[in-house]
Amino acid sequence: MSKVDVVLGTFYGDEGKGKIIDYLSENADASIRCSGGNNAGHTINVNGKKFAFHLIPSGILNSNTKAIIGNGVVIDPKVLIEEIEELKKNGYSVDNLYISDKAHIIMPYHIMMDKLQEELRAENKIGTTARGIGPAYSDKYERSGIRVEDFISDKFESIAKENIAKKNKIFKMYQKEELNAEETIEQYKKYAQYLKKYVVDSVDMLHNLLEENKNIVCEGAQATLLDIDFGNYPFVTSSNPTIGGVMTGTGIGPKYIGEVYGVLKAYSSKVGEGMYITEQDNEIGDTIRELGHEYGTTTKRPRRCGWLDLVALKYAARLNGLTGLAINHVDTIGKLDKIKLCVAYEYEGQRTMRFSTNNEYLKKCVPVYEEFDGNFGDISNIKRREDLPENAKKYLDRIEEIVNVPIKFIGTGADRNDMIIVD
Repeated sequence: MSKVDVVLGTFYGDEGKGKIIDYLSENADASIRCSGGNNAGHTINVNGKKFAFHLIPSGILNSNTKAIIGNGVVIDPKVLIEEIEELKKNGYSVDNLYISDKAHIIMPYHIMMDKLQEELRAENKIGTTARGIGPAYSDKYERSGIRVEDFISDKFESIAKENIAKKNKIFKMYQKEELNAEETIEQYKKYAQYLKKYVVDSVDMLHNLLEENKNIVCEGAQATLLDIDFGNYPFVTSSNPTIGGVMTGTGIGPKYIGEVYGVLKAYSSKVGEGMYITEQDNEIGDTIRELGHEYGTTTKRPRRCGWLDLVALKYAARLNGLTGLAINHVDTIGKLDKIKLCVAYEYEGQRTMRFSTNNEYLKKCVPVYEEFDGNFGDISNIKRREDLPENAKKYLDRIEEIVNVPIKFIGTGADRNDMIIVD
């Protein structure tokens, strides 16, 4: 039977999912992106060249892998075309790229609405990337969205004209510049013409692959604590980057799911607002940020940094049914003299492993830390877990012990090959 392996983020995104996906895609027949839009970013280093993917599945770098943008994704066609052209410029073919006909298109009015809504939130800002993701999903569920199949059809002009007229009424109400319908539609027709050859019935394609016993890798965007249902609401994304979103974002049923890998860093980071109880808003946090180059792939914003939270990680393991962990930046955390690991919370005088996205609960929680020795040294060339320095092994062993999920991948450096694959 064919196998569908899933790669998900366990915290707030930016965990290095692209590196794991890229490795798994080497032996996969298809790599599919399930949810989110160009508010996500997967960065892969190949021979000193950095590729930042926002929409294209990371599997695109493997020519034998079908790279599919699934129905659960919202697509900014301008950004997608820029990514395609960047790959071509660097000598990569994109003949293995496919776009689901059921994915939704981000229009300029979605970006304008995103900025307006964030402005209206005033002091209650969510910290959106202003890429139009939320408004595009809102239109999808309000049933006025533009699917890819409509985008490349003769119906696009009439749908877009109607939508722009409605949105312009809102912009006018708030004394914002209105969108020029004619110019917008003409430009987006050109985008549609460019992308048309990549469009497929992705559900049919995936199930044909499954019937042929092919292997598929599903890419999650963002991460568990940004999930619209299970994340730190309202400081979340507009989709389900957890295991459920994999199925609704691809059309693949649960019986096909094989391994579910949860990706994390050996520390933690977060972009945007919201509770983050292991954050180190101090010299330690600043040091981690600089050592790990923690600036957003999409926004370039400096990320909030702190210690690894095993209470939150266990929550992610439960929600997603994780079968393995992929832990990146072990080399980064190992540059510190001392490392702390959050192994429990103290809530109203009691030690607990209960995680909740309820902000009032989290405000009363105090992280319980254990301290470990750092100074791992250069581990980039190590290929076996047993060859890691003792300090690194102790740190990783404790993570496994508490979360009760085996570590399958260990990131030892920035390059795509700097990784230990645990048998």
